[in-house]
Amino acid sequence: MEYKRHKTGKEGEEIATKMLKQKGYQILERNFQTRHGEIDIIAKDKEEYVFIEVKTRKNSKYGQPLEAIDKRKINHIKMAIRYYLYLHQLENSNIRLDVIEVKYETNKIQINHIKKAIE
Repeated sequence: MEYKRHKTGKEGEEIATKMLKQKGYQILERNFQTRHGEIDIIAKDKEEYVFIEVKTRKNSKYGQPLEAIDKRKINHIKMAIRYYLYLHQLENSNIRLDVIEVKYETNKIQINHIKKAIE
């Protein structure tokens, strides 16, 4: 079961990465890991650093993808972002935190890019 979820998540990240590249984003890093958490995609959109959480669902049995991001997850993501900014000396940069929902619908994939999803 865990393997299937992991595989589904990776597929969603691939789809999200391709979509971001098509929109002109520069992908800087994927799956940036810290002891506090992981950032799925780090990209640059013009002069803004964008930290992206990707949530993928094959069905709505467990709710919408965005609903899976609770306060604990948000805190872990924010700590990972602070560490990334510190590590790359980007503390004074323009940043935003986006969420990309990838939903497998009947015979198609629906992608929803929510900019500034988390403040």
